[in-house]
Amino acid sequence: MAYGVVKTRKPMPLVILPIVSTVLFLLIWEFSVAPRGVEDWRIPSTLLTKPSTVLILGIDKLTNPKPDGATLLTHFWVSIQEVSLGYLLALLVGVPLGLLMGWFSTVRGVARPIFELIRPIPPIAWIPLTIFWFGIGLGGKVFIIWISGIVPCVINAYTGVRMSNPVSIQMSRTYGASDWQIFTTICVPSALPMVFGALQIALAYCWVTLVGAELLASNQGLGYLITMGRNLGRTDIVILGMVSVGITGAVIGILIDRIETRLLAGIRR
Repeated sequence: MAYGVVKTRKPMPLVILPIVSTVLFLLIWEFSVAPRGVEDWRIPSTLLTKPSTVLILGIDKLTNPKPDGATLLTHFWVSIQEVSLGYLLALLVGVPLGLLMGWFSTVRGVARPIFELIRPIPPIAWIPLTIFWFGIGLGGKVFIIWISGIVPCVINAYTGVRMSNPVSIQMSRTYGASDWQIFTTICVPSALPMVFGALQIALAYCWVTLVGAELLASNQGLGYLITMGRNLGRTDIVILGMVSVGITGAVIGILIDRIETRLLAGIRR
């Protein structure tokens, strides 16, 4: 008989509290910024923009390419493409590499020295080389995002395998299981919670790196939108780009968390 997931309802105060705190934060922000042309005790509009102004600008930028040359949806789509490609490549390479490094000493001996050499280098430090290699197009930013995302994938997958239950491994050896059978039936399943943790961490790394890459070398994307806002002295454009990055990253993170909850429900029980 399968065990169902026990669902509990949150107390009403815990449901309302995040909404109240968010609304209160936006209201304080709204009334802390002075209107354009007004000088009083509040923050000047040249240093910070009201959230209502950012909202109006965001609606306008859905169809208006001015002043940066592209609509908000165009910037969003470019950034999503770059992050998705780099992120998926990081998962496809980093997770299997980390799993294999965790169990097979030969793979660990070959790959770990190279990985430990590359790991401390900040992804942003690769930008000058990637401009030489790929220009400022899609390939360069995907490479930088891949470099950023592969590190947590390898580390978490490696750690997950090393945390496998030694009793289960020893029993499997007693019954004649091969190294590959132990790896696929014990080590990989036991590493899955750590692997899904890597998905969240790698996503955060990829988003941070994407914005940094687009700030330095790009002609479209949410990071480029922030750069153009800085160049034009438009704090509303800068904040719109920052809010767009934050909301998109949060939505993707929630989706990954939902997938993790469904796939690993049996393991957690």
